[in-house]
Amino acid sequence: MARDLLLDETPLVRNCGQLCSAACCQGSDTEGMLLFPGEEELYENCSFGRVLTPGYSIGPFQARLFVCNGTCEREQRPLACRLFPLFPKVRDGAVQVVMDPRARPVCPLCRSGLSGLRGSFVDAVRAASTALVQNRPALAYLEALTDEIWL
Repeated sequence: MARDLLLDETPLVRNCGQLCSAACCQGSDTEGMLLFPGEEELYENCSFGRVLTPGYSIGPFQARLFVCNGTCEREQRPLACRLFPLFPKVRDGAVQVVMDPRARPVCPLCRSGLSGLRGSFVDAVRAASTALVQNRPALAYLEALTDEIWL
């Protein structure tokens, strides 16, 4: 459901990757987009990227990174890519959609904050975040990730 809500939404009306040479679509053996619990199964035989286990955990969850080859079929993007550069910050079950601090070094859109993004994109991220916290593993993952990011 959360993935579907973000299927066609993008941060800008135009391709934001043109502003930064698609910096968020690049990766290495240690850098990529964190996958949500169970998402790694969607990318077992992926033609446009690979799943890595970086050797650390996020709370009780073994971290899994998706590393893109630089291009993808948009409808197959991981949830973290669909949310980027936003993050559903979760404390005590309450969701707040914020700019992801991990995006700041990579994404020029962070400078303008939420108001610089398409309203429909921000709304879709809010709706997807609300759907995510209804799922116990996703809620636990987002709470653990929030704790990791905002120590």
